[in-house]
Amino acid sequence: MSLLRLPFLAFAAFTVLGVYGCDSIEPGEPEVHTDPDMEAIRKGEKRKTIFGDGGLSLFGDEEQPDEGGGGTVGVNAFLWRASLDTVSFMPVNSADIFGGIIITDWHATAEAPNERFKLNVYILGRALRADGIRVSVFRQVFTRSGQWVDAAVPVETKTKIEDSILTRARQLRNAALLQQKK
Repeated sequence: MSLLRLPFLAFAAFTVLGVYGCDSIEPGEPEVHTDPDMEAIRKGEKRKTIFGDGGLSLFGDEEQPDEGGGGTVGVNAFLWRASLDTVSFMPVNSADIFGGIIITDWHATAEAPNERFKLNVYILGRALRADGIRVSVFRQVFTRSGQWVDAAVPVETKTKIEDSILTRARQLRNAALLQQKK
C-alpha cells in the first residue's frame, strides 16, 4: 500500500464512522432546558455569581455611586481615576485595578533630557482618605560615562504628587455628587 493512500483511507474511515454514528438519532421534540440565571435576568432580578449578586462591577455599584468604592474592586474608584489622570503625562507600564497599583515607565522631559523619573502609585483601600494613597518616586541622572545612575529625590516631590492625586480625587467625587443630585 502506498503512503499517499494512507491519509485518504483514514479520512474515509472517520467519515464512515461519523455517518454511521448519526444513524441512531431519531427526530423528536427538542429538549428545553431552563437556566435559572436567565430566568432571573428576564424577571429583572440580579443574578448570583461567584462575585456576589449582580456579578463584578469595575466602575462602581449603581445603587451606591457616592461611595466610590468601585463595586467589588478593593480600591477607591476616585483615587484610582485621579491617579491615572495625575500620571497621564508619563507612559504607564502596568496598572492593576484589583491590587490598586500603577507603575509608570521612565520619563524624561525635553527640558531635562539627562534626568528621568519613574512612579509607583499604591492605592491602599476603599476610603477616600489621605492615608489611602502612597507614591514612590525614582529618579535617575545620565552620567558622562553614558549610564543612568540612581539619584536622590526630594521628599516634598512624593508629597506634592500625593496631594495632587488627592485633590483630583476630591474633584471627581464632588462632580459625581453633583451629577447624582441632578
